[in-house]
Amino acid sequence: MIKIKSDKIIIGETLFDGYMYALNGKITEITTEDKPCAESYDFTGKYVSAGFIDMHTHGAGGCAFMNSSVEDVIAGCDYHLAHGTTSIVPTISAGEFETMRQAVINIHKAKGKTKGNILGSHLEGPYLSPKQAGAQCPAFITPPKKADYESLIEEYGASIARWTYAPENDENGAFCKYLTEHNIIASAGHTDAVNADMVRAIENGCNLITHLYSCTSTVTRNHGFRSLGVIESAYLHDELYVEIIADGKHLPPELIKMIIKIKGTDKVALITDSLEIAGTEIKEGVMSGTEFIVEDGVCKLKDRSAFAGSVATADKLIKTLVNDCGYGVPTAVKMQTEVPAKILGVNKGMIATGYDADIIVFDEEIKVSDIFIAGRRMV
Repeated sequence: MIKIKSDKIIIGETLFDGYMYALNGKITEITTEDKPCAESYDFTGKYVSAGFIDMHTHGAGGCAFMNSSVEDVIAGCDYHLAHGTTSIVPTISAGEFETMRQAVINIHKAKGKTKGNILGSHLEGPYLSPKQAGAQCPAFITPPKKADYESLIEEYGASIARWTYAPENDENGAFCKYLTEHNIIASAGHTDAVNADMVRAIENGCNLITHLYSCTSTVTRNHGFRSLGVIESAYLHDELYVEIIADGKHLPPELIKMIIKIKGTDKVALITDSLEIAGTEIKEGVMSGTEFIVEDGVCKLKDRSAFAGSVATADKLIKTLVNDCGYGVPTAVKMQTEVPAKILGVNKGMIATGYDADIIVFDEEIKVSDIFIAGRRMV
């Protein structure tokens, strides 16, 4: 049994002054009662939070989750852990399908060897829209290929948490339906879909939009007749969750606030979409066949025509929501913990009885000082 004391225990969107108890990896009680306990921690003055969950990240600390070794996957996950991410979904960019397949295998092998939790892999492609490729390499983008995805899912489906695809290229919703039948989250992203495409996707189980406003379509006109894009569909359909790159660069604070105002804090998840160069001094190079530069605190395509991904960690997202957008710490944390946990269907993301005791501690500057995984202190 462990006991954690604080006057800033984050429960939902509020702060609680008291004690949290955990046993056998689970939270057993949150109370104002001080009970004798062999292992006790007093974090008075600091925030005690459920661990951050990053459901979209390509790496960090110089370690990528694609075209790299199992050891690199482990090191990249552990780098994120040091910044509060206790649960992670390593993301794989569009590439040769066998390369993507090997990345899934490496993430599968890394599971259980990291200090934190790998919740499965995220394939961001190759079934995307060339018109919304962004930093994805267009040479690898294809329509869904049944033989490829069925073979991969039959063998490693249990290790795949989510798959980003373009609904407009999914004939009759067959790919989306196959994903959801195998308990894989179907997420619309890098897509030029219109609302009719999104309706079909929703009917087949799609419930998430990958990095809203980043490579997602908007209203178009055809001889004067307007069609909603993915952005407007996300607002129209209440069942859809959205994830946002909340590094303060991909989306300005005003846009972040508008998204949250419309969708509500129950439907918005914060993601880093971080690259392997996050946390390094690297300023230019090539990733997944795409040239990039880093300036203004963000990674851009070499020609500066678009962003190529973030160099943020989860603690930076909370800082952006609090310092630049004006949200309280508990509200910001909710979108980095509770919401992604609900999307992923895991028993994490909240300080509540029966939930996994993945806990982090940080100060007013959102600097993480202590980390517990399943009730065991890691840092």
